[in-house]
Amino acid sequence: MRFYIALIFFSYFISPVFGQSNPLVASDSLLQQIWVDARYNEMSLDERVGQLFMVSVASDQSKESTDRITDLIRKQRIGGVIFSTGGPVRQAKLTNTYQAASKIPLLIGMDAEWGLAMRLDSTYAFPWNMTLGAITDNNVVEKVGQQIGKHAKRLGVHINFAPDVDININPKNPIIGNRSFGEDRDNVTNKGVAFMKGMHKAGILSSGKHFPGHGDTATDSHHALPIINFSRSRLDSIELYPYKKLIREGLSSVMVAHLNVPSLEIKENLPSSLSEQIISGLLKDKMGFKGLVFTDALNMKGVANSGKDGDVELAAFMAGNDILLMPTEVEKAKEKLIKAYNKGNITEERLSSSVKKILMAKYKVGLNQYRPIDLNNLYEDLNSLEDDLVYEEAIENAITVVKNNFYLMGIKKLENKKIAYVKFGDANSDPFINELNNYADVTQVNGKDIVTLKKKLADYNLVIIGFHKSNESPWKSYKFSKNELSWLKAIADSRSSNLILSVFAKPYALLDIDSFANIDGVVMAYQNSKLAQEKAAQLIFGAIPAKGVLPVMAHKDFPVKTNVQLKSLMRLGYSYPERVGFSSSKLAEVDHLVQDGLDSLMYPGAQVLIARKGKVIYHKGFGKPTYESKENISTENIYDLASMTKILATLPLIMKMEEEGKVALNDTFQDLVPEYADSELKDVTVLKALSHYGRLPAWIAFYIDTLDKNKKPSSEFYRNAPTKGFSFKVSDNLYLTDAYKDSIYNRIGRQSLKSNRYRYSDVGYYVMKKYIEDFYKKGMDQLADDFLYKPLGASHTSYNPLQKFPKNIIVPSEVDKYYRHQTVQGYVHDMGAAMQGGVGGHAGLFSNANDVAKIMQMYLQGGFYGGTRFLEDRTIKKFNNCYFCDRHVRRGVGFDKPQLENSGPTCGCVSRKSFGHSGFTGTYTWADPEEEIVYVFLSNRTYPTASNTLLVKSGLRTRIQKAIYDAILN
Repeated sequence: MRFYIALIFFSYFISPVFGQSNPLVASDSLLQQIWVDARYNEMSLDERVGQLFMVSVASDQSKESTDRITDLIRKQRIGGVIFSTGGPVRQAKLTNTYQAASKIPLLIGMDAEWGLAMRLDSTYAFPWNMTLGAITDNNVVEKVGQQIGKHAKRLGVHINFAPDVDININPKNPIIGNRSFGEDRDNVTNKGVAFMKGMHKAGILSSGKHFPGHGDTATDSHHALPIINFSRSRLDSIELYPYKKLIREGLSSVMVAHLNVPSLEIKENLPSSLSEQIISGLLKDKMGFKGLVFTDALNMKGVANSGKDGDVELAAFMAGNDILLMPTEVEKAKEKLIKAYNKGNITEERLSSSVKKILMAKYKVGLNQYRPIDLNNLYEDLNSLEDDLVYEEAIENAITVVKNNFYLMGIKKLENKKIAYVKFGDANSDPFINELNNYADVTQVNGKDIVTLKKKLADYNLVIIGFHKSNESPWKSYKFSKNELSWLKAIADSRSSNLILSVFAKPYALLDIDSFANIDGVVMAYQNSKLAQEKAAQLIFGAIPAKGVLPVMAHKDFPVKTNVQLKSLMRLGYSYPERVGFSSSKLAEVDHLVQDGLDSLMYPGAQVLIARKGKVIYHKGFGKPTYESKENISTENIYDLASMTKILATLPLIMKMEEEGKVALNDTFQDLVPEYADSELKDVTVLKALSHYGRLPAWIAFYIDTLDKNKKPSSEFYRNAPTKGFSFKVSDNLYLTDAYKDSIYNRIGRQSLKSNRYRYSDVGYYVMKKYIEDFYKKGMDQLADDFLYKPLGASHTSYNPLQKFPKNIIVPSEVDKYYRHQTVQGYVHDMGAAMQGGVGGHAGLFSNANDVAKIMQMYLQGGFYGGTRFLEDRTIKKFNNCYFCDRHVRRGVGFDKPQLENSGPTCGCVSRKSFGHSGFTGTYTWADPEEEIVYVFLSNRTYPTASNTLLVKSGLRTRIQKAIYDAILN
């Protein structure tokens, strides 16, 4: 006796330390058996029979209803509760109340096929099974199952009635559909095993359903008894197939459906849930299943009509079920079961078999050491970053391309594309269109009628149609309306443009489309969640690959397993910090630092972007355009980049010319500008000028010579409106004489070289601009746009932004009281660039953080981006080299580089291979090839006055950079 007491003590207090990898496998089967036998022997017959019942309750029901369950627990000694609708905190409180009322801890169950959100508000919704069925990597599905299991365990749920392994062969199935992994038996089986293993890892019991198979029917068993009228051989090869493997892999339980299966049950119209031949004969004996057997809900019409006052429950138990789920009459059913036991119709062996299996299940989920649910941080634990990461990985792996004529996706050659988006469906589409616009200018086009719509679309050469249906549940409407089908055909048949259809609904939506002959691309995103919309947009533009495989036949043109695999075009994607090795919590320090800059009046507003390994993981706007503004800075606002123009406009053009032999690093100024042959600057080389080692003056205040005695723009040089010979627009109502362009270059030619070797200088970039424009006979703004910004998809990057963008999205840079005498907004802040019509080699470029990141990412990727090679990797390495480091000059050729000593342009924590630049207006960008990090900081610290140097003195931009590197995991 002492031995058994010692073993029980070991079971309670010591054995959990030695748990195995699968929490549901007892560390010692003997300990488990001792606990089960002890509990069983303590119970009366009434209590034993009570263990067979799992009753339904919803936490959003009235107190009277939930109190009724407490009475059932106390009086009828029921074994478990299945929760339905409500909220997590309410359910947790009820669970604690119910468990406290129960002599033997209750087995708590839920239908949480895609997470607790299947039933509860304020909880996380993971992808539906149909979505998971499109994933080829079953490890991803296992992660989803495990995460759902973690949520269940946190909420005190012990068994999740999942996975649903119905093979959905019938597209008209009203109750399964998206709840199925698909129509291919092997895929359904493998997904079911993976999902099950994930839940088991979390310590949650699984339940395969709906046995023997609910996938090939058009009848809902909630309302009637479906007939599964197939031969035994067909059932063996299809419907029963998943159960065989799941049973071998350790399936915890099986839920038996209410189905009429003539080939398995000779009694006419007897539901499978009441069939001894199906449950005891087939499932237990022939298939060898030793786990728990649940009925499907006994209040469903598919079985409820088979008896009343406990008859159905008795018949279900006699057929071989262990747990009677959601019975209608617990008290009456118990009476009939006890009566049958006393008559000998139910043997002790039969009763103990079921009750002990139930007790064993309770032991496996830790109910031998029951602890109440901790309500602290419950909501946060059920809605975590980890959930987002799992969801994102699943969606990325699921989205399926089923057609891609002309290699249309991922979209390349953006410079040749004019793209329209047309919304179909009645659900939200904002995440999709917003994400599309992260890659190119995509215009949403609407029309009250198809004639109007087609006329508008005629201006576009690529049309993307998004079909958006409700993501609330898998039973929501998923079909195109008749009007949408008509419009789709009309748009496709017009053939005025390429057409992509992206479907955010069940794959069966495609069945109603007559022909896909004139639809060039079809993307199946399965769901209309925010993340599914964003990832579909990323896939369309080639930021992520296409990996998914169609899990069902969606159309005669798209049979099951249809897929077009697409590789990434190496465009920036958008993700979570942890996906690329950052800590979100540590990155929060960036928020604090930027806010400190706002509070300290370093600038009115700012944008910050951080990317790593090709993923933007931080992209925010802070503050306002001015201190007086009412609107906030968004990620769409455009800033004056100032000297960042050097590496984002002039340098890529020079690099391309060097690659093509049109300029060499050892070329001199007189080689580039023959007029400088007699200048003191004549022997300055491209290498030295761009490395700021050419002894050039830092800058030249050209504008001062154009002011009158009152220090206002002189009428000799300026006009208030464009007139002949005065076309250089400096700002509103201020036009400079065209002749001054030559004066600028003449004055540069008269400059003397400075004594010190290293001097940061804008002057070399004036010379580079002149050479570039003279060589190509085009303006540098057009050259940069054609070579880089348009093909890159940097659609918010431009010189003279007022020519392309509304003024309100351009951030003002200064209230100018010394030259233009007005607020500078939409015109370049730098005076020398302004005097060149806004297009300077050293300044003049405007952009937002997202576009700057694209250019820096292109550099980081060795000159390749979006399917286009802009520059050779060797070229970037050549220009990113510090040629004069041995002379204490840190600069590369155009690029700024990390400091050589204690202080400099970086946090001191970046690699020597890193590079970037800063700008006078309060801008900064840096890229690090070793850590694959791109960092962009944009502000207008010069507003309202450029004398505000708080940002520069504080070192805030590099302190933010330090915070970024501190946030790298491990």
